[in-house]
Amino acid sequence: MNQKLPHTIQNCVGEELTFQSIVSAGDEKRILVHASCKPGAGPAMHVHFRQDESLTVRKGKMGYQILGEAPKVCEVGETILFPRGTPHKFWAADGIDLEMEGWIQPVDNIVFYLSAIYAAQNASGKAQPEAFDGAYLATRYKSEYDVPEIPAFVKKVIFPITIFIGKLLGKYKKFKDAPAPLV
Repeated sequence: MNQKLPHTIQNCVGEELTFQSIVSAGDEKRILVHASCKPGAGPAMHVHFRQDESLTVRKGKMGYQILGEAPKVCEVGETILFPRGTPHKFWAADGIDLEMEGWIQPVDNIVFYLSAIYAAQNASGKAQPEAFDGAYLATRYKSEYDVPEIPAFVKKVIFPITIFIGKLLGKYKKFKDAPAPLV
């Protein structure tokens, strides 16, 4: 990871995430985070194939859902652990701002990936990332992250076509120093 910490990213839909520091956690490194969401805001259903994510509510209420289960709520002081490979989403519940502290372990490419996703959301002005960047990031880092709500047809057919056109248009020069995906 080459990003200087702390490093804060914000997107246009009301999420802010600060990567605070990296600490040792047994044989792995974890990155400590502070996250906040405006009412109703939060990431789409997603999965970290290689990382555990733990969040403790510091202010507000966190609605969360694991794919296939009913939504639940975490109150101030409560912690939720999303084990690697578990599709999940969370949001600021009850119409109030949500603040959380937590960690992601191991660090891997999370700082780059989420920074690029937030930038792509800001470029599109909505929760769905800008099409060329979204297709590139979802495809390049598919061994690490996924958004289950994106249909398989889009991932297997539309994304490769979009990436091909993006390469022809020179859209990916900004990613020339992107970290290699984990295999």
